[in-house]
Amino acid sequence: MTRYTFLGDKLTRDELRGMQCDPVRRADGKCIVSVKMATALVIDAHGVTYVVPRRRLRLNR
Repeated sequence: MTRYTFLGDKLTRDELRGMQCDPVRRADGKCIVSVKMATALVIDAHGVTYVVPRRRLRLNR
């Protein structure tokens, strides 16, 4: 399972900065992303889904 850290920016709510999240996947296993808007659909540990900019996601190693 892939885990991401959402970095956020100066307009992001404080509680979302540094959030650990997982990508929401389609039935074929690919992540749900928007190429046109450069966003990704992610889910946090509490089960809440967010649409976030992909440029602010960092892969955990």
